[in-house]
Amino acid sequence: MEQKSEKIKVIFFENGPIEVVGPVEISGQYGEKSTTQTLHFCRCGHSENKPYCDGSHRAAGFKG
Repeated sequence: MEQKSEKIKVIFFENGPIEVVGPVEISGQYGEKSTTQTLHFCRCGHSENKPYCDGSHRAAGFKG
């Protein structure tokens, strides 16, 4: 029986982050791995938690 894989959605929010929704596996440079359902990636460059969004785009007035 063929296993159906879930689709991953990528959404670009106006003046905000990139949202990735699906089952997402994250692999680090030292081999560590984790799985999550939703990620938000920073586009403004102001996040203190890069590459992830921490909401800093609001205070920075990011337009993009």
